[in-house]
Amino acid sequence: MPYRASGAGYADVARHFRTLIHDGELGPGDSLPSVQEIREQFDVSAKTVSRALAVLKQEGHVASRGSLGTVVAEQQPTYRSGAARVQLIDRGGNGLLGGETSVEHVAGMRSVDDLAIAEALGVDLRDEIAVRARVFVRDGKRRVYAVSCYHIRAVAAVPELPEQQPLPGQWQTLYAERTGREVHRSPERYSARIATPDELRRLHIHDDSSSARAVLVVSTVWHDEEGPLAYWEDVYGPGLSHMAASS
Repeated sequence: MPYRASGAGYADVARHFRTLIHDGELGPGDSLPSVQEIREQFDVSAKTVSRALAVLKQEGHVASRGSLGTVVAEQQPTYRSGAARVQLIDRGGNGLLGGETSVEHVAGMRSVDDLAIAEALGVDLRDEIAVRARVFVRDGKRRVYAVSCYHIRAVAAVPELPEQQPLPGQWQTLYAERTGREVHRSPERYSARIATPDELRRLHIHDDSSSARAVLVVSTVWHDEEGPLAYWEDVYGPGLSHMAASS
């Protein structure tokens, strides 16, 4: 990922390598460029590079390995939010982290039975919406259950939404091209709630205790000038760190 900007600071350098690690372009054990190479790439001082590497070490992203220099450390399981995956695709990626796959793809039309979803989309309970869902798997474990709900206005412009096969492009791009309206995203919202039996099943969370299991939920709403178009909700399994979309 080429980056060169006069006056770049340590935060720019740290952000660059942090993104490469989160995207899976640099994996555990991979060496970072030398201090001199980073200096030339960013046009910064050795002090700036040292400060950036110190930040990455403090975050647990890299470690010093003697003659090997600075290498990528073993990472805690990380999940990229739905909106952040869109940004990754915009940069030429496929939206997946290194070694990640997705399973249990589901798509179709259904009636809204969740008041939170109805309010987010500005529809009534039992109104028809399109729903697409899948489970993200990494290191052999089901990490996240992602559900996308679409207003009937979005379906009218992108009729492929309730179909089982992959979309021919990002739905936001398809909608904008076909309607001439720009699509915007709300800031991500974070909340916690008790997992539903279906979420526990999809994430393979088997708990024989009588205690309820809490999950982290990251949601965002997509809209155009006329109102809401889509509501995305990502349900995190336990032991997972999160990488949000940039604003």
